[in-house]
Amino acid sequence: MKRRDFLQKTSVATGALTLGGLGLQSFTTTSKTSKITILHTNDVHSHIDVFGPEDGRNANKGGVARRASLIESIRNENPNTLLLDAGDIFQGTPYFNYYGGELEFKLMSMLKYDASTIGNHDFDNGIDGLYAQLPHAKFDFICSNYDFSNTVMNMHVKPYRIFKKDNIKIGVFGLGIELDGLVDKNMYKETKYLDPIETAQEMTRILKDDETCDLIICLSHLGYDFRDNPNKISDLKLAAATKNIDLIIGGHTHTFLSKPTIVKNIEDKNMLVNQVGCYGINLGRIDFYFDSEKKITANGVAITV
Repeated sequence: MKRRDFLQKTSVATGALTLGGLGLQSFTTTSKTSKITILHTNDVHSHIDVFGPEDGRNANKGGVARRASLIESIRNENPNTLLLDAGDIFQGTPYFNYYGGELEFKLMSMLKYDASTIGNHDFDNGIDGLYAQLPHAKFDFICSNYDFSNTVMNMHVKPYRIFKKDNIKIGVFGLGIELDGLVDKNMYKETKYLDPIETAQEMTRILKDDETCDLIICLSHLGYDFRDNPNKISDLKLAAATKNIDLIIGGHTHTFLSKPTIVKNIEDKNMLVNQVGCYGINLGRIDFYFDSEKKITANGVAITV
């Protein structure tokens, strides 16, 4: 959906998914309905400017300023909005080479991101380089399967966060990809990788049972799918092997989805997996609706910035 088309239409018109296994259905907002909007990006890779007219299929797309105006218009429409990122904020343009991530974090802070997880390229200046830029980030980093206890990042990354919007408790936890073999050991040092499925099961237990969250979101940098390596854990595998996750916001594989993928979880209930490509070209939007009994209905769309 192009940005101008989005501003003329609401995404509700695309139809809605009832989570919990009831399939697709139409949805009409009532006065008893709470609406939570989740906006998300992934793999922006230091792309600050709009792509130029000569940049092939990405010509005249993206750019932080345009994303900011789009986010502002959505927040004006629904103040109960969260803005999240699924990692790989760094690396890809001279802005990163020159500023080392300072500009990216400052701009995300100006856009009022609520949280981000950590991607493999966020270690490209080493874990010390990532740590050095943290003062510029006015948002939380969330990752539950990287154990940073013996590194400078210890106590600076949270396993999960709980947000409350319109009396709806939203639990967000993060998962990162295996760094060994992907990132030089000297870059991430003593960071320990924990099994993402086991970690997700523990996080959802905490968020669902202990914290009584109404909506649970996983910020993942595992990758959408690995058909050439079926043993590798992806978002689709994670979704099928777990329960109580309502939405996985993914990154790493630069997968362009026009709408979220519906996956049956281990309890045969519907949940959503989404990813919006790379370079800030698209902004993901998913609207969750809660009726008086907090039954969830959702629909989503990718918006070209």
